[in-house]
Amino acid sequence: MSSLTLNKPAIDWAWKVDSAAVNSDDAAIKAALMDIANPVYVAKNGTGLGVANTTAAAGSEDVLAFAQALNPEDLGDDAYKKQHNVKYAYHGGAMANGIASVELVIALGKAGYLCSFGAAGLVPDVVEESIRRIQAGLPNGPFAVNIIHAPSEEALERGAVERCLKLGVDTVEASAFLGLTEHIVRNRAAGLSRNADGTVNIGNKIIGKVSRTETGRKFMEPAPEKLLQKCLDKGHITAEQFELAKLVPMADDITAEADSGGHTDNRPFVTLLPTIIGLRDEIQAQYNYSPALRVGAGGGLGTPESVLAAFNMGAAYIVLGSVNQACVEAGASDYTRKLLSTVEMADVTMAPAADMFEMGVKLQVLKRGSMFAMRAQKLYDLYINYDSIEDIPAAEREKIEKQLFRANLDEIWAGTVDFFRERDPEMLERALNNPKRKMALIFRWYLGLSSRWSNSGEKGREMDYQIWAGPSLGAFNSWVKGTYLEDYTQRNVVDVAWHLLKGAAYLQRVNQLKLQGVALNTELGSYTPA
Repeated sequence: MSSLTLNKPAIDWAWKVDSAAVNSDDAAIKAALMDIANPVYVAKNGTGLGVANTTAAAGSEDVLAFAQALNPEDLGDDAYKKQHNVKYAYHGGAMANGIASVELVIALGKAGYLCSFGAAGLVPDVVEESIRRIQAGLPNGPFAVNIIHAPSEEALERGAVERCLKLGVDTVEASAFLGLTEHIVRNRAAGLSRNADGTVNIGNKIIGKVSRTETGRKFMEPAPEKLLQKCLDKGHITAEQFELAKLVPMADDITAEADSGGHTDNRPFVTLLPTIIGLRDEIQAQYNYSPALRVGAGGGLGTPESVLAAFNMGAAYIVLGSVNQACVEAGASDYTRKLLSTVEMADVTMAPAADMFEMGVKLQVLKRGSMFAMRAQKLYDLYINYDSIEDIPAAEREKIEKQLFRANLDEIWAGTVDFFRERDPEMLERALNNPKRKMALIFRWYLGLSSRWSNSGEKGREMDYQIWAGPSLGAFNSWVKGTYLEDYTQRNVVDVAWHLLKGAAYLQRVNQLKLQGVALNTELGSYTPA
């Protein structure tokens, strides 16, 4: 019996196929559907149905349904691909502390994908050295560099922007912004110039990650004059750039960031994406930007089904992060990548963020195989309940010194002073005479190092590893179970991207047949990496 049945009247396509070319064998049907570069035609084959890949003018069988050719590069917005000089509407998102590594960025870039280097949390000298390595590997691009909002460490945000401008980085991904800052505005405005025809040339592209409409609006509208004035007064932009910045949006692309790893508001992407697209439509109608604003989808994407859903909901491009962290090119330790390959959807939780600790901001991390989330929450509770290290009860202090810091807190403070003297002297100065801020910096010692321990594979600190991950990674692991991609040592980032996009294209073809009344069995209706 054929795996295909027709459950409603056939559409008259006026095409015919040669009966000899129609095949109803399950393997042949699967192969025809998998051959996404060629169309598939469904026709009668005896008493059942079969498929053919070509039509014939003198054919004997009517085409009852068909699915068009659909390649991975056909998905997404063509304007996005053209502006970023990429083949695919797939963006490898930034993962902080270099987890989105130089190697990962170069691998995706060489294959025609855009990827952001995970510069967040790195000192400017390291950011510069990494950018130079990426430029050597991708002299013509494409690549982006992440600029993360750092309200508690302004020097890092400023330093990252300055190094990007110095080295001519033409695309940055702005993430975790609670509001626009002078630094991200400077990055945008400093790349503006006037074309010969009078239009504005945008030399510095920005991809803004947002999970709220109020933040999305800030990136969709022109830069605030107040922040532009600061840049002008400091000589960071010219008078002409000051005026041109009022004519263009702050970002070219807006990523609707749903339930992701790291900084997240845990928004469901099925509600967030259409909301941000609706806001885009409103603002685009108001300003009539050319080129028009684009909206992509990130967070919660880890299977071909979710990727296709994002594109069908209107996403111009997709952004993958958590899934890439388990790939061989990621800047994570072998221990961490192996652990990530076992994650299920419920194995994640929220924990205090190091970079926004005092503000109570949380990020999504792995709870399987690590006690970081529980221990970080303990530190935040102590920070809320006490005004200084000295106020913490002796028993509580002894407990965290033994379990978390493995040293006396006075020793930790001495090391913290040395660290911030190099990293951000201004922050250190503010803490010297403020016991509450001093306590926060001591606690951030643990939160900051825990992610680096994970990246480097620090022995003996496995229970303290801070591993950013979202539930999409669990969905991905479930999808690839039983395939070669179940083995984390076989997960190459380009291979993973290809299968996600090819799978989405395959499922779109299946959906096209279903809409024409073709019913397929379960095996034909799904895509598995092979």
